[in-house]
Amino acid sequence: MNRLNKCYESLRKKTDFTPKIGIVLGSGLGGYGDKLNAETSVLYSELEDFPVSTAPGHMGRFIFAHVDGVPTVVMQGRVHYYEGYSMQEVVMPIRLMKLMGIEILFLTNASGGIQDGMKAGDFMLLEDQISCFAPSPLIGENLDGLGVRFPDMSKIYDEELRKLIAETAAKDGIDLKRGVYAQLTGPQFESPAEIRMLKTMGADAVGMSTACEAIAARHAGVRVCGVSCISNLAAGLGGLLSSEDVNETADRVGGTFETLVKDSIKAFAAAGEI
Repeated sequence: MNRLNKCYESLRKKTDFTPKIGIVLGSGLGGYGDKLNAETSVLYSELEDFPVSTAPGHMGRFIFAHVDGVPTVVMQGRVHYYEGYSMQEVVMPIRLMKLMGIEILFLTNASGGIQDGMKAGDFMLLEDQISCFAPSPLIGENLDGLGVRFPDMSKIYDEELRKLIAETAAKDGIDLKRGVYAQLTGPQFESPAEIRMLKTMGADAVGMSTACEAIAARHAGVRVCGVSCISNLAAGLGGLLSSEDVNETADRVGGTFETLVKDSIKAFAAAGEI
């Protein structure tokens, strides 16, 4: 908690912006941040003892802006476990946003599609998750200032926020799948046998992030929602996989993604959820 507080104090020397919603932009989706009318931005490297994004396509900064009047902090790039950080470091940005004041966390990612009928460029509303293949971010001494030792995870993804995102997608004419997201550690893409296992377990999409962030947010009492961009079909369901294909798909559907996020936040505000 001391390290987190130091990061918070370091941030507050740069901005007093108080966001109500936090957005994490996944691989290839960082372009949304560039289009915001930012009031200020802070590089992760400018914060004392804070983890820095090293994954390609992850800028590594917080952007502070108003999205349809809602004070918002956007993570343009996340930190992954496969980069060599501890899981506690991976979720430090989420906990820092909680200290900033966020009430809602909107998670996004690029993922491999497992659900029958999926294709590259689809979007999937996260309804639940499988996180047991990566270490829990809550292992170790509990941060009592954030949450309880044994938090409930029955409803990780907020039902009302999910409903509003689905309604927004329908109004905007966006085909929005629904399903369960599974996090594996990476950085290698999964094997076909692993994908068959995940499908049997009930996973609809797979990636290398997000689930741990959702756990940390719920532990801290933050409401969570999320959308996956299906950047490719998972191993064994299509061709060979590459990070270039992931980013290419995200770039292709970036405009639709931006519309969905912006209009969903507008819907949250109109419904009195934020």
